[in-house]
Amino acid sequence: MLQIINIMAQEIKNKPEQTAGLTQNEKEARKQEMVLFLSNTEERESLFSKANRKLVTDPLNDDNPITVQVLGICSALAITVQLEPAVVMAIAVTAVLAASNVIVSLLRNMIPNRIRIIVQLVIVAGLVALVDQILRAYAYDVSKQLSVFIGLIITNCIVMGRLEAFALGNRPWKSFLDGIGNAAGYGLILIIVAFFRELLGSGKLFGYEILGHKGATLAESSGLYAYGYENNGLMLLSPMALIVVGIIIWAQRSRNRKLIEA
Repeated sequence: MLQIINIMAQEIKNKPEQTAGLTQNEKEARKQEMVLFLSNTEERESLFSKANRKLVTDPLNDDNPITVQVLGICSALAITVQLEPAVVMAIAVTAVLAASNVIVSLLRNMIPNRIRIIVQLVIVAGLVALVDQILRAYAYDVSKQLSVFIGLIITNCIVMGRLEAFALGNRPWKSFLDGIGNAAGYGLILIIVAFFRELLGSGKLFGYEILGHKGATLAESSGLYAYGYENNGLMLLSPMALIVVGIIIWAQRSRNRKLIEA
């Protein structure tokens, strides 16, 4: 808002005919009116205005951080063998990104420009350490599955990118919504990939048998396995995660041709 005020004030200076004959007090009064006008405009914007809702919905669709911005691919390949760790990772990234966005936004006018990256890393590292300890305390098995990938949230391109591109220039509420939206878009792709990899690779979801029980023989099997169905072991390999992401990207660009690069 201060930038807008300064621009408007500069325009007034550049047009002396608009301020000719005004005393200094009248000029200050006009500037104060501009401040009040802009403040009232911001106050009238509801918490869930159309612009604010777009911060949450756009990353879920045509501005997805994985399929459009091509960020956070490494974790999408590594932790999507099963659905449970993918869901936990999505929740962890959501908590870290939303909280770090708000903190950086609150401190944005106090962070020296030359050390802003270091400050952002410290904030994210502290939040990641907190999330890691919570997982170790309440979901130890999942924490072991995720292994180093929880710690690598610190250097996740999506997290650092949103801090640098959005949180440093916007208010806390908008930054919070931006964090929630981008983390949700990231988590959505993780969950979709993990869903197909676990279902087709092992016939299970969250460890529960979905396609039936696979016995030693067809007679001992149930569900699809009784008809000779076999699990696709390739789905458990990391390259298949990349192929599933590629199929999602193809489907998204087929639906929205504007995303196709010239």
